[in-house]
Amino acid sequence: MNVLELTRALIGFDTINPPGAEGICARQVGRLLEEGGFTVTSHELPDERPSLIARIGGSPVRPPLCFTGHLDTVPLGAQPWRHDPFAGEVAGGRVYGRGSSDMKGGVAAFVTAALRLAPRLAGTPGLVLVITAGEETGCQGAQHLAALGGALGQAGAIVVGEPTGNYPCVGHKGALWLLARTTGVTAHGSMPEHGDNAVLKAARAVTRLEWFRFGVPPHPVLGAPTLNVGLISGGMNVNSVPDTATIGIDVRTLPEQKHRAVLERLAQYLGDEVRLAPAMDTESVWTDPDDPWIQEVYDVATPVLGARPGVRGAPYITDASVLTPAYGGVPTVILGPGEMAQAHQTDEYCVVRRLEEAVALYEEIARRWCGL
Repeated sequence: MNVLELTRALIGFDTINPPGAEGICARQVGRLLEEGGFTVTSHELPDERPSLIARIGGSPVRPPLCFTGHLDTVPLGAQPWRHDPFAGEVAGGRVYGRGSSDMKGGVAAFVTAALRLAPRLAGTPGLVLVITAGEETGCQGAQHLAALGGALGQAGAIVVGEPTGNYPCVGHKGALWLLARTTGVTAHGSMPEHGDNAVLKAARAVTRLEWFRFGVPPHPVLGAPTLNVGLISGGMNVNSVPDTATIGIDVRTLPEQKHRAVLERLAQYLGDEVRLAPAMDTESVWTDPDDPWIQEVYDVATPVLGARPGVRGAPYITDASVLTPAYGGVPTVILGPGEMAQAHQTDEYCVVRRLEEAVALYEEIARRWCGL
């Protein structure tokens, strides 16, 4: 099975999250890897949602190279699709479907590369493939694996196959999603003086958040930290004083920021009227671009890109926010065939040529790591 065929096969599984339902897709990938000589273990989230760890090779001299990606996808959205989101239609040099770029194309590419190299990996550092469930809703599969103690084993570096158009990125911001809750006392809407309006408290908090400053300088590549109010809800009905309200806050952080400190700063800024609780907490990822392995990845990517890569970061979060610290802070690169701008889009597609390029990139990166 070539990379396009595998991409189309993976697109054919509906793994929209929620609910996820990655099981059938994951088992298909697991069988393919087992047939190729990998040892595969499955670790399930509730509702039969497995994440896979596949290993081959191994050496006491050097830990394996890790490739990682997720199988779940986001919902289709309200707009109609011109291409069947689960058919993997190929047209104009593109393969269409939900997950084609984010990121079943990336998974198909590193699985294809790993299977091609598998017969030669005995006695080498080898590879470990970490294929997760639940990434789109907070890296749940990766967090589950990391919490299992020795399940992940060792890795010396990580390649994350998220969509970058095959341009290597050395980091991304962290994501701290917060639920800010206000409370009050309910009363009849005609007698608001007898109540305590939680929505007004939330409104005051939202107004203040517009002027919140993090107090840290921008990162030279990732830019400044950001804060967005993405949700506000509260009240029972129009003619009652609301006694509860909730604000959803999306904070994107830099490598030098610790989330506990950011939470404490926000809590102090908003005052006693607001109570904050994390809804998602994934730290940023950053590898020094002068790291020797990153420079080697740049060497491999140069012929494909037509010029030596500059230093870039990705705008989204990835499972590396969990896996990189779980593996001891190893060098990490985000490098995948999908298009960043296609992630979560209607009529999502991946360029077929990039799939083939990604296989070649992954093979060469793995060959160099394993000394082949």
